[in-house]
Amino acid sequence: MFLEPAFKAQRSGWIEIICGSMFSGKTEELLRRIKRTAYAGLKIEVFKPQTDDRYHETKVVSHDERAVKSTPVSDSRHILNVASDVDVVAIDEAQFFDENLTSVCQQLALKGIRVIVAGLDMDYSGKPFGPMPQLMAVAEYITKVHAICVHCGNLANHSYRKHGERSQVLLGSGDLYEPRCRKCFEMGNILDFKQKKQPKTPPSLPELF
Repeated sequence: MFLEPAFKAQRSGWIEIICGSMFSGKTEELLRRIKRTAYAGLKIEVFKPQTDDRYHETKVVSHDERAVKSTPVSDSRHILNVASDVDVVAIDEAQFFDENLTSVCQQLALKGIRVIVAGLDMDYSGKPFGPMPQLMAVAEYITKVHAICVHCGNLANHSYRKHGERSQVLLGSGDLYEPRCRKCFEMGNILDFKQKKQPKTPPSLPELF
């Protein structure tokens, strides 16, 4: 679990990245850190790309339906105009932003602002996604979270697209994507074919309470 560093000297800004595949808990971790800043009485601004309206037009929403109000922006440079007189800037779905996002985050950090960024590190084909590689290169802290492979139960770090569309950006959730480990990801639609022939019934979870 990420714990914020404590500085005894002058206020210092930094960039921290939360990355991983779909269904790995990136947004949940982002919301956890946002909640901690609220407890600390810090002023925070939350941003998301305007194009991502899957769950809500203006809120950042996790898969477990937790949410926080955010400002949708079409260009990452607009963040500099809105994020004034704040202690923390949080950015979700960073992979959908333009390449200027790295420069924006660095400018914010130089102003003494803590910048929390969450996003997919790889696209559906397993290639680095958007500005995430550059952000990870300049960040002080990186947290990689993992999902569970739906086929074998191992740790998953790939977002497998169950659809033939080849464009890099295709908004969707469990209807279009599933988390897979490295091996199952490389097997591709072979697993899709096997699953259609022998459909599996998801195992019931044990009663915990």
